[in-house]
Amino acid sequence: MRIVNKIMIPAIQVLPRSVVKLFAGRYIAGDKLSDAVSTVKSLNARNMMATMDVLGEAIRDRNEAVNCKDENLAALEAMSASGLDCNLSVKLTMLGLNIDFDFCLGIAEEIAAKARSLNRFVRIDMEDSSVTEQTIRIFEECRKKFDNVGIVLQAYLKRSHDDILRLTEEKANFRICKGIYVEPESIAYKDDQEIRENFIKLLRTAFERGAYCGIATHDDWIVNESRKLVKDLRLEKDKYEFQMLLGVRESLRDKLVKEGYRTRIYVPFGLRWYEYSIRRFKENPNLAGQVVKSILTGN
Repeated sequence: MRIVNKIMIPAIQVLPRSVVKLFAGRYIAGDKLSDAVSTVKSLNARNMMATMDVLGEAIRDRNEAVNCKDENLAALEAMSASGLDCNLSVKLTMLGLNIDFDFCLGIAEEIAAKARSLNRFVRIDMEDSSVTEQTIRIFEECRKKFDNVGIVLQAYLKRSHDDILRLTEEKANFRICKGIYVEPESIAYKDDQEIRENFIKLLRTAFERGAYCGIATHDDWIVNESRKLVKDLRLEKDKYEFQMLLGVRESLRDKLVKEGYRTRIYVPFGLRWYEYSIRRFKENPNLAGQVVKSILTGN
């Protein structure tokens, strides 16, 4: 199946944008903020929480980074105006991390301040390993002023357990995922089961140290082991949540909701959907397979 998924990527890249959108449209809300608002309203009506993500990353122009900041502020305002059960997710390279650390920190703090004024939560997303330490440092600086920010840690990175210990010295809120970027074996686990087992190890450590966790996965094994873990630790369901991508493994998503688990759906949107989609399919060929399977089967 992996070989088939990888073969699909070059084919997707030569297809017209309108056809690529058939693949991307399942897990991207649309081009406009109003599309995201409509999608979140629909999810909320089905007892699911959401996280909006304004698409964009790897910005290297200050004016463009400021424009991206304004788009995120507008998203926060729209969530409140519409009364949505929704958080905001931001990628720091969209906000100028590759330009200047302090410049990016200022923007991140402005977004966190706006979110706090609207009683909203901001998740600082994790990107490739070239910015892992800088991302954590910006999160740490923001946490000195704001308690409405969280961070993402990736289970395939060997450093992540130490990062859990470091960040739970103070109260922290994590989204734990497998990770999708291609990284060298010196810093990342490569075996699928090893990544799964490290995911559960990170989750256990975070829970035992009092952290709230978003369990971000579409993997049945991780879902089942997570349910066993929270049962073993006797955690109430308000101490964690499951998180999934829009349009992927909807049958699993609906099962979790039916069983009463807090479930949050990641809702990306924006004009940069094409670049985002091609990049994600390249970085994670399995995602292409999941999306095609969802299109064909509805699951």
